[in-house]
Amino acid sequence: MPLRCVIVDDNLGFLHAARLLLEQEGLEVVGVATSGDEAVRAVAELRPDVTLLDIDLGGESGFDVARRLADDRDSGPGQLILISTHSEEDLVDLIKESPAIGFLGKPSLSATTIMGLLETPG
Repeated sequence: MPLRCVIVDDNLGFLHAARLLLEQEGLEVVGVATSGDEAVRAVAELRPDVTLLDIDLGGESGFDVARRLADDRDSGPGQLILISTHSEEDLVDLIKESPAIGFLGKPSLSATTIMGLLETPG
């Protein structure tokens, strides 16, 4: 059974490209969202195995959305992975403090890198 994924990003072009790439690589993208509210609804409804969440959602902080998702005990985002065009080094403290299991730069996004984060202990 393929890994079920929700992608949260306010860039529609990126959402489309990421969905195509990940589906070609064997993941099942069960939903997408472009805002924090959409993300909360999608995750509650779809209950993905993994949620990819952009750190910069237009006027919203992806870190705030990550906390909202993690705090919703009824739905749970599965494993939460933060994504961004920003460098991980610029955000390392915020990433560590977040409920996410890790971070992927958008240029390195792939099923392989996602699976690598999921398989990395603690």
